Amino acid sequence: MNHSLGVVIETLVAILLMLTIGYCMLLNRRLKLLKADEHSLKATIAELITATEIAERAIGGLKLAVRDVNENLGAQLDQASQMSDHLKKQLAESDYVVRRLSKIAIAARPQSAAAPPPTTAEPDVEPAHVSPAKAIAAAAQAFSERKRAGGLAA
Repeated sequence: MNHSLGVVIETLVAILLMLTIGYCMLLNRRLKLLKADEHSLKATIAELITATEIAERAIGGLKLAVRDVNENLGAQLDQASQMSDHLKKQLAESDYVVRRLSKIAIAARPQSAAAPPPTTAEPDVEPAHVSPAKAIAAAAQAFSERKRAGGLAA
């Protein structure tokens, strides 16, 4: 009996060793897969770091571009505002000139009432018998009528 008890114990130890070896092989395969995943994860992390650095440089460039555009647009807006003010002043002065020309034309009308009105078919051609002062008065009158009609005078 002594001998059979030793065989049973050694058989049990052998079975446990085989189970341990099989489990170690299974763990070894899992560790290899884990190492492969670790390498791919490291590669992914390296790519993410590279992409982050590129994005940071791009953001820096965009900030510079935005700053430049902001300064440029600010300067252009200032210039546009000045130009608008200048144009408003010129328009006010042109209205003043048109009003003065209208007054001149109205003042000249009683003197030239006997003369026939100039033809509109040929505005650039002056009749030979009209004096230069009457021609200027007629041009001023036509100019003021166009202004009153709601269109541009020129």
